[in-house]
Amino acid sequence: MSRPPLPPFSRESAIEKVRLAEDGWNSRDPAKVALAYTTDTRWRNRAEFLNGRDQAQAFLERKWAKELDYRLIKELWAFEGARIAVRYAYEYRDDSGNWFRAYGNENWEFDTDGLMRNRHASINEHPIAETDRKFRWALGRRPDDHPGLSDLGF
Repeated sequence: MSRPPLPPFSRESAIEKVRLAEDGWNSRDPAKVALAYTTDTRWRNRAEFLNGRDQAQAFLERKWAKELDYRLIKELWAFEGARIAVRYAYEYRDDSGNWFRAYGNENWEFDTDGLMRNRHASINEHPIAETDRKFRWALGRRPDDHPGLSDLGF
């Protein structure tokens, strides 16, 4: 299976890859998102270490079961060859109606078919008031005219 754009990345193809990843995660469809990763993908997400696409999918199922109304923005930070670094922020609420914003950085490495082989994520989050939310588009893909992280001052 091939997932263009493929490495080595240009600036334009890295930006496209980041947006495709953002769109996938905003779908909140664990089975669909997991297909972007190699069958033997390796993840570090905060203090959790995952091995393989099945573990990644199970992680996403747990994540989106508790992070409700999840909305994410990713932005390219750097790229070289088969690697991309991104920064991102997302907002969600818990089942008690408390809102949170998380900020993070990810380092990605892709195989020759454009599937993500390694994902290393560092994330910090804090509670926010509902009135402080910045990501208010309808659930799903972020509209093209919605501000990005830099535009929002994040």
